[in-house]
Amino acid sequence: MKSTKKFFEGFKEGCDLFAGNIRVIINTILISIVYIFGIGITSILAKIAGKHFLDMKLSTKRGTYWSELGLKRKPVDEYYKQF
Repeated sequence: MKSTKKFFEGFKEGCDLFAGNIRVIINTILISIVYIFGIGITSILAKIAGKHFLDMKLSTKRGTYWSELGLKRKPVDEYYKQF
């Protein structure tokens, strides 16, 4: 009885180790595919189109990366419940 219980405990531990290794491999493959197709292709298309998602050019007259929001261009009521 003890040897049978010990066998099944060892079997369960081996299955857990195997499942952990398979999980790491599958997650690495899936995340790589998502990164290559999601971020990589988006980046390539943005470079071709000349799109810059972050405005990182520092203006010499401003001296800062902050940009003006221009809140006075629209009435304040248009800014409520935007989302």
